[in-house]
Amino acid sequence: MTAAAGVSGMFDERIDPGRVTSFVLAAAMHLALFAVLVFGVSWQNRPPEAVQVELWDQPQPAPVQAEPKPVPEVAKPLPEPVVAKPEPVIAKPEIAIKEPLKTKPAAKPLPKPEPKLEPKAEPAKPKVDETQKRLREESARELNALAAERESQRLRDQPAKDAGAANAKALATWMGKIQIHIRSRINKDIADAVPGNPTSVFIVTLLPNCEVLKIALQKSGGNKTYDDEVERAILRASPLPKPDKAEVFDRELRLTFRPKDI
Repeated sequence: MTAAAGVSGMFDERIDPGRVTSFVLAAAMHLALFAVLVFGVSWQNRPPEAVQVELWDQPQPAPVQAEPKPVPEVAKPLPEPVVAKPEPVIAKPEIAIKEPLKTKPAAKPLPKPEPKLEPKAEPAKPKVDETQKRLREESARELNALAAERESQRLRDQPAKDAGAANAKALATWMGKIQIHIRSRINKDIADAVPGNPTSVFIVTLLPNCEVLKIALQKSGGNKTYDDEVERAILRASPLPKPDKAEVFDRELRLTFRPKDI
């Protein structure tokens, strides 16, 4: 009995849990569809709104085009007959003799009025400023005094310049005599053997009687043989010529020698 009850209990109907949900959803869908149909039909059955139109002016009628009337043909005029025109008679012109015009006597030209000479106004004389006048006079006196001082100085310096020029001339004359006196004692063969024309400079110290005290070679010409020959010639030429003016005597003389100057 217990087993039969258990078997029968297994085959009893059981409630499906999804059946309630499906029923609810189906009911909701039917209600929504019904609402759509009801509201859609009521919206389409609404009466149309009336439109009012006010007319202000009566519209003008369209212009009627008149049919063109036929133009009657006009008869062309007949050409006029050609009539020969008589040739015109040209009358000879009468030549009228005109009397010569009487010439009027030329009117005498009126004399031109002479221009009036207006007296020229004399230029105004500039006012003399006593201060400027006095300054110009003082400046002129200073310039004259300066010119006079320069002339006096020139006259004072002129004798010294003349003496200096005379001494320079006497010194040049004395140096020329000494050069000739020494060169005449240089061996010509040695001088001719020197290539080129080099310059040798010697400082010669003299005694008051113009005897040679000392000889120093300041600059060599590059040829020792020629330098030694010039030094020996200076010694052979002692005493040297005396100057014409005693005041131009100098104890140290700077003498220049070139082999081709002999």
